[in-house]
Amino acid sequence: MLALRLARGAHPLVLLRRLMVAAASAGVGFLLLCTLTYALSHPTDSGASAVRLLWCLIPLAATVHFAVAVARTDPSTRPRSGLSAIGLGPVRLSALAAVSTAVSGTLGSMVALLFFLHLRGDLTGLPFDGAAAELLAAERPLPLGAALTLLALVPLLSSVAAALTLRPRQSPPRSAQSSSSPVPSPAPGGLPWGVALMAAGLAVETYASRGASGSPLPLPGEFDGHFEGNPAGVLVGWTLAALGLALAGPGITRFCGRLLQALRPGPTRLLAGRTLMEESSRIGRPLGVVCAVAAAALAAATLHDDAAPRPVGPLTGLGAALVITCTTATLLFSALEAKHARATTTESLRRLGTPAPLLRQAAALRAVTLLLVFAPLTCGVGALAAFPLTG
Repeated sequence: MLALRLARGAHPLVLLRRLMVAAASAGVGFLLLCTLTYALSHPTDSGASAVRLLWCLIPLAATVHFAVAVARTDPSTRPRSGLSAIGLGPVRLSALAAVSTAVSGTLGSMVALLFFLHLRGDLTGLPFDGAAAELLAAERPLPLGAALTLLALVPLLSSVAAALTLRPRQSPPRSAQSSSSPVPSPAPGGLPWGVALMAAGLAVETYASRGASGSPLPLPGEFDGHFEGNPAGVLVGWTLAALGLALAGPGITRFCGRLLQALRPGPTRLLAGRTLMEESSRIGRPLGVVCAVAAAALAAATLHDDAAPRPVGPLTGLGAALVITCTTATLLFSALEAKHARATTTESLRRLGTPAPLLRQAAALRAVTLLLVFAPLTCGVGALAAFPLTG
């Protein structure tokens, strides 16, 4: 009840973020229901149904990641003085964020179910009744238990992930803190593991594409499409490579900060580099995820140009739109969270007489440096991912 009252009185931009989570949840729910109906209409083709389900896991993961980013930037979940006195401590606030996330995801799943039943023709009285009855297996009864289980995935996973992310953590001991000057955040330790995962993913993809007949990675663009080759192995390889790039993102971002401070930096380079080092853990991972999605898009575009023309169906377009939109929005919200986190430092610099143009130049320098480092890396990973499938 408290979560609903806070949602009703929230700022319009906060409500817009929650509606975006609901929209993403609706898209994923519709994809999962379409996968279910494909399995119903093709009971003997279990391999194709399994591959379609694997493809749905990608927008599902992107939606959960986006829901967690929205929960982190929700003003109602930030600890503030005085809230503990009324029983809203850090633990209760994390539970409140989980409930709010579950409400948004459940709303989207309900919309997906209503839209799906409408296109099947089970709900009448609106335009386009039963417009996709044949494609959505309207002649077969819909297993309600399986449908509700699939629709519960996004609310359940999103709420659990939000609760785990926002759970209270112990502060570092005082002996590890310096009282004279701010100490940079500890270096992220995921860079070696990220590189190892990328190498393993490319190796799995290369092995899975050997000796495959037809297209080794067909996209589920049509409802009645056929899958050839070993797309599951290739998809696993791509997923490992994407996870590796996301895991290496914070380390690469910290390297960008060190690069800016090399060779006798001036005030602008020093401020930009120090800020990147401080924010490497916060913006590095979503930045790595965006680069992984861009690399996969480049590889898919290369494969589409080299292979025979094949129309991109509505499900492929919906899934791609969900992944691109959710990952990009997650990066933007993470950058917004980083801006709020350094608001106190920025205000202190302004009180000390730091000119506003210098702060803007430092922000532009950070963006340009990240672009110059991550863009070639993204192109390289995309080319390496497409090479085994085109050779």
